[in-house]
Amino acid sequence: MAKSDSTPGEGTLGLKYVGASLVGFATDATLLHLLVALGMEAAWARVISLLAAMQVTFLINGLHVFRTLERALLPRQWASYMFTNGFGNFWNYWIFVTLVSTHWPGLSNHMVALSIAAFTTWLMNYASTRFLVFGKAAERWRDLGHRITGWRRPSP
Repeated sequence: MAKSDSTPGEGTLGLKYVGASLVGFATDATLLHLLVALGMEAAWARVISLLAAMQVTFLINGLHVFRTLERALLPRQWASYMFTNGFGNFWNYWIFVTLVSTHWPGLSNHMVALSIAAFTTWLMNYASTRFLVFGKAAERWRDLGHRITGWRRPSP
């Protein structure tokens, strides 16, 4: 796909992705804090908060950052996003659980561990979202889906 005047540059996409990631992080941190405060074990609370944050960031990234969410391909785009970001978030979760389980002052605090884990996997998730879910590789899948279903994007 050739870059047009309406296609944002990589820097703009990166900044928008940071914004979406911050909303996801806030969702994750808020749910994690709430669930731990209600007595849930931090590791289980993190599973719930991380899955919720993934849903939020999928919608923001698809609708506002990359602007390529399509109703006809929504199940494939969602599954692709959950798979690719799930890989990054597996490491995110593993780092979180490892840090919490050390019981080291500071690092084992669930909010500190959350911050460290989220930061370390951000770039991996950006790359997979940008290039595999909503990028050129995704465009090839979208074209294949259009050929199979017969759906064509209306011309401007």
